[in-house]
Amino acid sequence: MEKDEVLVVIPARMGSARMPGKPLADIAGEPMIVHVMRRAEAAKVGSVLVATESEEIAAAVMKAGGEAVMTRADHASGSDRIQEAAEIIDDKASARIVVNVQGDLPTLDPADIRAAVALLADPAVDISTLAAEIQDASERTNPNVVKVVGAAVAPGRLRALYFTRATAPWGEGPLYHHIGVYAYRRAALSRFVRLAPSGLEKRERLEQLRALEAGMRIDVALVASVPLGVDTAEDLEKARAMLGSVRR
Repeated sequence: MEKDEVLVVIPARMGSARMPGKPLADIAGEPMIVHVMRRAEAAKVGSVLVATESEEIAAAVMKAGGEAVMTRADHASGSDRIQEAAEIIDDKASARIVVNVQGDLPTLDPADIRAAVALLADPAVDISTLAAEIQDASERTNPNVVKVVGAAVAPGRLRALYFTRATAPWGEGPLYHHIGVYAYRRAALSRFVRLAPSGLEKRERLEQLRALEAGMRIDVALVASVPLGVDTAEDLEKARAMLGSVRR
């Protein structure tokens, strides 16, 4: 995949319900959003930009040498925000793939971004994402840990059949923790954001089910571990410890 064919967009907003302002939370002397941006840049798959409604976030990104684009404040999801950003920054659709990297994954392995993008070399795949085998038994029944149920199509690769907060599939064998990084074909992203929220999406509160219900194919790259998602103050302290932070 040529680098100029891929656009990595990190959606970021100030109004998180659980941690308002978390993109600017200090980790090792830099805002969290900058750490995520650096991880995305290190993947070396394509151009990286942050999509935000916040002048403060945009200023922090640009101060760190990154690129930011201002988007509307009323988006319902990160997918809607990255679609607007892609239309603004690349209105001729030169980038054939748009990658959505969540702005609260400061420990994300750049190689995992590359793994998601690589699956789109298969023309049958509309969207790709990531998962890791669950090692902690408590996660098997935790509804906050989203599981992907998939059919193996190659070593380290699944075709997603379902995503759920329940413990699934039943029986002996591994369970897989879904990781919220997505690579979309440009046409698939455009189609996805124009679909109405689906029944299973609303029931499970999982946006990716909208794509499956519409008949879109999602493949999953299996990676070694789940990056830390920062949703609470406790998560932030873990991130600081992992990245050698002392809050300033």
